[in-house]
Amino acid sequence: MHKGSPTIWGVLNPLAHIASRWTPSPRTVQRAALAALVMSVVIVVTGGAVRLTGSGLGCDTWPKCTDDSLLVTQEQGFHGAIEFGNRMLTYVLSAAVGWAIIAARSAEPWRHSLTKLGWVQFFVVMANAVLGGITVLTGLNPYSVAGHFLLATALITVTTLTWQRTREGDGAPRPRVPGPVRKLSWALLATTLVLIAAGTVVTGSGPHAGDSSEIKRMPFDWDTTAHVHAVSAWVVCALAVAMWLVLRIVDAPADTRARARDLLLVLLAQGAIGYVQYATQVPEALVAAHMLGSCLVWIAVLRVALSLRERPAEQAGVPAQGDPQLSAV
Repeated sequence: MHKGSPTIWGVLNPLAHIASRWTPSPRTVQRAALAALVMSVVIVVTGGAVRLTGSGLGCDTWPKCTDDSLLVTQEQGFHGAIEFGNRMLTYVLSAAVGWAIIAARSAEPWRHSLTKLGWVQFFVVMANAVLGGITVLTGLNPYSVAGHFLLATALITVTTLTWQRTREGDGAPRPRVPGPVRKLSWALLATTLVLIAAGTVVTGSGPHAGDSSEIKRMPFDWDTTAHVHAVSAWVVCALAVAMWLVLRIVDAPADTRARARDLLLVLLAQGAIGYVQYATQVPEALVAAHMLGSCLVWIAVLRVALSLRERPAEQAGVPAQGDPQLSAV
């Protein structure tokens, strides 16, 4: 359907109705995608705050906050306010995702790939909201908590990919580096996923259960899981250094080398936080910083991998932005 075509379907389909009356600029579409990415990180950090303040069961049940009230009550105090506030942020995240979907659908030309990615974001958000409810109903089961974080990581994956796709075209992908370098990026992605999964086990067996009451923990020795996590981190660091060196050897594009450099810096900061928090008996503030760092590491790894190929913008009708990173996948 073209802009301004008043069909019955356009009336029945709200997205098509909006698209017939509004054409966002490419920059607006990019900002909408970035807003969804930022909120997907914010919701992880605020979820960590819920856990670290012992507010995981601040609301007694789900989807209501109590059996009789949808909203937090005065009797639930500070913990209830923290937990309920985090639930409300889910609506802000949903609004950001909705904006990304509407902007992608209303763009001219309509890029179906962006719209599909937006809907994937929506369904991941809904799935994680349900899993969050299950986590409350099961009394903060550590395996449910771990799944909750992994689904949040999946959302960050999709929002990062969507943001990148708004900055490129829909032409066939073309490699920017030799095949072995791309294979190295797959190894880096896989080991980072292992690192993130190991981190959920460290959290699940560690001291921060998410509530002041006695909460079941994963039956693993915390020191052992922390050391496994550290070894995984060193493997990721080694692969990141190898990627940075190889990209210089093959004379990769400047933006790709810059992303590899950024990854090293984020890993350095994250590793420092990790070792300090282990040595200082896992203080809450450093755990929160480490959760933020986990999100930033994963985004940095994704951006390195996505920069190793390109999609020509002119094939999708996307105006050139004058930014050497805009054509990177």
